[in-house]
Amino acid sequence: MMNGPKKSDLAIVAEKPTNKAGKPAAEPVEPRARTEGNTHQQSTDRTQGRVRVSQALERVRQVAKARKKERFTALLHHISVDLLRQSFYALKRNAAPGVDGVRWSDYEANLESNLQGLHDRVHRGAYRALPSRRKYIPKPDGRQRPLGIASLEDKLLQRAVVAVLNAIYEEDFLGFSYGFRPKRSQHDALDALATGIQRRKVSWILDADYRSFFDTVSHEWLIRFLEHRIGDERILRLIRKWLKAGVLEAEVVTESEAGTPQGATVSPLLANVYLHYVFDLWVQQWRKRHARGDMIIVRYADDSVLGFEYEADAQRFLAEMGTRSKAFSLQLHPDKTRIIRFGRFAALNRKERGRGKPETFNFLGFTMICGQKRTGGFQLLRRTRRDRLQRTIQRVKEELQRRRHQPIPDQGKWLAQVVRGFYAYHAVPTNYPALRLFRVRIAQLWKRALSRRGQRGQLTWKQMPKLVDAWLPPPRILHPWPERRFAVKHPRWEPCA
Repeated sequence: MMNGPKKSDLAIVAEKPTNKAGKPAAEPVEPRARTEGNTHQQSTDRTQGRVRVSQALERVRQVAKARKKERFTALLHHISVDLLRQSFYALKRNAAPGVDGVRWSDYEANLESNLQGLHDRVHRGAYRALPSRRKYIPKPDGRQRPLGIASLEDKLLQRAVVAVLNAIYEEDFLGFSYGFRPKRSQHDALDALATGIQRRKVSWILDADYRSFFDTVSHEWLIRFLEHRIGDERILRLIRKWLKAGVLEAEVVTESEAGTPQGATVSPLLANVYLHYVFDLWVQQWRKRHARGDMIIVRYADDSVLGFEYEADAQRFLAEMGTRSKAFSLQLHPDKTRIIRFGRFAALNRKERGRGKPETFNFLGFTMICGQKRTGGFQLLRRTRRDRLQRTIQRVKEELQRRRHQPIPDQGKWLAQVVRGFYAYHAVPTNYPALRLFRVRIAQLWKRALSRRGQRGQLTWKQMPKLVDAWLPPPRILHPWPERRFAVKHPRWEPCA
């Protein structure tokens, strides 16, 4: 039998039942973790730092799995110099600096001293979070998405805290939650959705999206949710500092009254914790108690897709979801949230009513389409979103103009990386036409750029095939069919996936 965790690893608050006369009160209580050992002992002696960190967090994970309703009251000691060093080397080397102007290479020049200083300030309570530097990136609809670039020390400390909290919350999060979780990717969410639509009785799809979710998260509710599992006030104080740090824009610091700092390392975990209590636990109970027919759920961050067998279930759920969202300071996006007929009978139903082809919906960069197999049965088609494809092609066009006078081998190597990167995400079954179109458009742009290099005349298409075949990878499907990968990654003991 595996021994319990040491006192140095965590302390757990447990509620004792009322004492009974003639019977010791300690008997019915679940035994506490062992208390022997010194506070500096993280794990096996004389081991490397990464091993010590992983073993200590593994014990946290085991206790979190065994005791679902108890709070962890001593977690800060897991923020060790070893964990900070591991978090530092996990950061991007060429990331933009924050308001302090410190880059990764600058910090590494005196790494051990910097890490020891940060460790001392955190444990003395002297650590201060710096405001994030505001930056805007374009959105598909033409608007600007605000991002915050945190300072380097804030980023590596946040990554260390996330590593500790993940050991707890990964045992709590439900199977249909896929966004920003270890060992889960966007393709896992896409596989789950495709498998649910193919195998379950899905006739209606609810595509739900929150309006400005990361800007409207209530700090008060978020801390209350965290306190369900985190009893270490020092960890909660760190999170409050990051939430209140604010942003620097035009030399003016604006404090945050709501929302999580977009672009911060800790934001995805905080968002998942918030939606775990606001959405996941509630929708799981709703499916068990109120759904009359089949119901599937897939959530990636604040973007959720739900499938229903009956339209009445979908309409009732949407109404109750809107009411619940408002109770927790959230609002469904009126333009992006909708119910559509979708599934194996959608095409026949709409044809009988004279409404044309079934509607489509977008999820994680793909457009979901009701299609047909060659044998005549229903098949879910996944195609790259047209706006995403056009935006990628436009970026390649602009970059090719800057690289116009580079040698052809240099251009070919760069274009090959672009094409392979596109294939890596989009090369899913049924998406071959988009892969082929992307390669053709890249070849056209390359021909145009080469033709404008000088006054020697344009290249002809007779000259391009050898060049294109030599550098641009041919389109091919790289990902397996979703049902196969889903069956491997989600065995039967995880029914809510």
